[in-house]
Amino acid sequence: MTITSEDIVPLSKVRASLTALAEEVRGGREKIITRNGEGYVALVDARKLDYYHRLERELLHQDLLGDAVKGLEDVREGRTTTPAELKRKLARRLAK
Repeated sequence: MTITSEDIVPLSKVRASLTALAEEVRGGREKIITRNGEGYVALVDARKLDYYHRLERELLHQDLLGDAVKGLEDVREGRTTTPAELKRKLARRLAK
């Protein structure tokens, strides 16, 4: 969705017209609330926010699955580290 200048609202105006702005947002618009002339927060439909959170979780799960696949490939190819080697590597990193 494209944000237009009508969707940028000063915080002082929000206080006076929250109900009307909420109805616009519920109807599909998003609002950028400004404070002292700069972006401050956004007013977004709760359903869309839920959707954004689901997408974020899905991306996280995809990343984790990708890491698991890489780990399995490393094991299959013999690219492994013993616990003692890992402990030494971590100790060196922490010493820096």
